[in-house]
Amino acid sequence: MPLLKIHTNVERPEQAAELLGRLSRAVAELLGKPERYVMVYLECSADMLFSADERPLAYLELKSIGLPEDRTTQLSQALCLLMEQGLGVPRDRVYIEFCNASRNLWGWNGGTF
Repeated sequence: MPLLKIHTNVERPEQAAELLGRLSRAVAELLGKPERYVMVYLECSADMLFSADERPLAYLELKSIGLPEDRTTQLSQALCLLMEQGLGVPRDRVYIEFCNASRNLWGWNGGTF
């Protein structure tokens, strides 16, 4: 159910698989969801601009059924830290969109949740 999409202008790191694993575990832990349902998408080397310059930046989307809206600040802190550590993107160069998905609008395995 949880989906973390990352768009960044940073080149794909050599340890991309390790980073994806860390992100998957972190999302599962932060949301209290089984990791078997977590999907992480990483798009690197995108043509992006933020604040009129091309320094490293990232745009994240975190979508989940039952996303805890009262914990978005905590989620933002954790995800920004992971972007700093994993991609070298400073936290002030990260935007995050949070989305609470309805069960009937989230499909999987030929049905919905």
